[in-house]
Amino acid sequence: MTNPSRRALLGAAIGGAVAATAGLPAPAHAASWTLRWSPSASGAGLGAFETVEDDRADSHPAGHPHIRTEGDNYRFTMHTVDRDTSTDRQRQEVTGLRTSGGSYLKWLPGETWRITYRMYIPASLKATTSFTHIMQMKQPGNGTSPIVVQSLRRVNGVQTIELKLAVADVLVGRTDLAPLHDKWIDVDFRITIGDGTSGAVRWILKDGATTVIDKSAAGVDTLLADRVRPKWGIYRSLGDTSGSLRDTHLLLTRMRGYQLV
Repeated sequence: MTNPSRRALLGAAIGGAVAATAGLPAPAHAASWTLRWSPSASGAGLGAFETVEDDRADSHPAGHPHIRTEGDNYRFTMHTVDRDTSTDRQRQEVTGLRTSGGSYLKWLPGETWRITYRMYIPASLKATTSFTHIMQMKQPGNGTSPIVVQSLRRVNGVQTIELKLAVADVLVGRTDLAPLHDKWIDVDFRITIGDGTSGAVRWILKDGATTVIDKSAAGVDTLLADRVRPKWGIYRSLGDTSGSLRDTHLLLTRMRGYQLV
């Protein structure tokens, strides 16, 4: 059975504030978002991340570095010739939230975390008929399946951006991508880490003052084993049938990580 504190965390994950639960005693204190990670690209550089996966197959040395800072932005560059160690796909990604040279944050079962950042998707980074992920939540380790993916996907010929719970194949939300191209978009993602039906997520995209999408899912599986680690960048299949693969890039900035405590 979920205890009162757990119920409060789940409420915050899907509603943005701690939910009161009728008939149950209130938690000992009101939970709030505590800032745990706030790197500056121009200051911390790529040291802001637990790991950097820049052309790990060394498929395109002339294109190095594919992941770098550009002013106060993180830039992920993808060329059509780039290949991952699995040659049917491409990957330029960073993982985790590093707080110092030897320390990084661990997202553990029962915890609720929130990531906010600004994202620039150029028109050259198109949605595809096969997977194109620009954010993932995964269990660390080679060969582990994604838990949550933010993806650019063609649906009946239309370019969309979506959030899906990959473990259960649950679509949390989806909206048109074309109006979001070539501009800065604000991303707000929240996750309560739990096995079986004890997890929750909330996904918000904003274009300036306009909320483009705000979708939640509760009572879902958000854990495989060990811990959850976020990833950002471009991870895409070469199996696209729409002719959408281009030399392209992705920009991220103002990245922040909060824990509900």
